[in-house]
Amino acid sequence: MRHPAAHPQPWLDQPAPAPIRRPFTVRDLRLATLGTRVTCTVLVQAVGSAAETEQLLALSDPLVAGVVGWADLTTPELDLARLRGTRLVGLRHGVQSEPDSRWLCRPDVRAGLRVVAAAGLTFDLLIRPDQFDAALEAVRAVPELTFVLDHLGKPPIASGETEPWASRLRSLAREPNVVAKLSGLVTEASWPQWTVADLRPYADVALSSFGPARLMYGSDWPVCLLAGTYGEVYSVADALTAHLTAAERSAIFGGTAERVCGLSHGAQSPP
Repeated sequence: MRHPAAHPQPWLDQPAPAPIRRPFTVRDLRLATLGTRVTCTVLVQAVGSAAETEQLLALSDPLVAGVVGWADLTTPELDLARLRGTRLVGLRHGVQSEPDSRWLCRPDVRAGLRVVAAAGLTFDLLIRPDQFDAALEAVRAVPELTFVLDHLGKPPIASGETEPWASRLRSLAREPNVVAKLSGLVTEASWPQWTVADLRPYADVALSSFGPARLMYGSDWPVCLLAGTYGEVYSVADALTAHLTAAERSAIFGGTAERVCGLSHGAQSPP
């Protein structure tokens, strides 16, 4: 059985809160996934570093099915051809850390996104709520590129509000070249006392907007450790999708990631 988890993050050499203030290895990930049905995963960059991407691509472990790395989208010499044949499936830039809310609209960034599309890769959207409009413009400007919205665009779960986040999410979902990751919800909630009920309204908006065929489970590990264990995050996703059919759950817990990331296909079943 193949049951891939989309995009947990290796946290390497970066200042961080105490629970994640150390390097994490594939062995740590394997231990974290014990008790779940995860059999393979896609690692995601944690820092804007080509060296980190090379390190991730060099990992040799059957648990690692692919890598979402980093490259400087703004360089005129962006060349991804040398990475063909590796396990690179996509790129991500920490847009959420850019002071310019319209960073994705810059001409040099748009040119870089077109190079990503030409290389047959995806692009993960890691954005703040005030960057939704620019993200929508980028999605429309580069329709040949598949965009993956990380963490559902960081909904304001701790406050209990749904708008304007929900309307913005629906706008992105109307674009056929966008899929979304059911991830990062526990760290947007109140860390000490979140419940599944706190997260459900936001998951329901995502399900109704994207549908299971355009949603993929992601753990956001090890960042999720700020608010819960890997097992707890997995159980939350299980609970939030318990009302769906087996086929729909199979899409969220594997099929969507396999299709979007170009992973080799295997049998799947819901958790």
